[in-house]
Amino acid sequence: MSKLTGKVAVVTGASKGIGAAIAKALAAQGASVVVNYASSRSGADGVVADITAAGGKAVAVAGDVSKAADAQGIVDAAIETYGRLDILVNNSGVYAFSPIEEITEEHFHQHFNVNVLGLLLVTQAAVKHLGEGGSIVNISSVVSRITPAGSAVYTATKGAVDGITGSLARELGPRKIRVNSVNPGMIATEGTHSAGFIGSDFETWAVSTTPLGRIGQPDDIADVVTFLASDDARWVTGESLIVSGGSR
Repeated sequence: MSKLTGKVAVVTGASKGIGAAIAKALAAQGASVVVNYASSRSGADGVVADITAAGGKAVAVAGDVSKAADAQGIVDAAIETYGRLDILVNNSGVYAFSPIEEITEEHFHQHFNVNVLGLLLVTQAAVKHLGEGGSIVNISSVVSRITPAGSAVYTATKGAVDGITGSLARELGPRKIRVNSVNPGMIATEGTHSAGFIGSDFETWAVSTTPLGRIGQPDDIADVVTFLASDDARWVTGESLIVSGGSR
């Protein structure tokens, strides 16, 4: 029996990149998955098609996590479709680096609304349904430890995610709900390609500071999330797990 058989998972921001890999990995272990997307219906449909072609169960659900009604709707879709919720992966996120002189109110609020408020809103909706053995996994970033130049706002959001993870682990622990974060290093995704990180001096620097000598792939993160979502991690909560090939 697969380790997540009978479980239901919501993965936000799952139409591409790390989120898509997480959705597929959870489904491969038997979970029924709500594949959330904000704008790319075609991407989410593609993830669902891949999951169902492999014999899994998934449904695509639209929703902007930074809006309370949408956040509630994402969770409601899991309950309406599958009747329960066991796993929440808060993966939705945005990032853009900017020097201090160029930070604007729009830049600040866009990052905090999605990366922090969105996480809180979806979690708020989910905890009404999560029971004993439930697992929340927040996707943070190694930037909260390495604090690269030009990333003040993005790094601040991921520092907030780490803090929220610890706080909610204490708050929800008495209900036997675990809360952890996974903090990836640089990962090859559509986003890092389009941002120009892949093939750049930044990638060269990232590889040079990574003991395992490469940047990560989405599956490197998805497998760790699957572990944290499963009962194999039943004694793990409140952790911010750096998954970066050793980069600090």
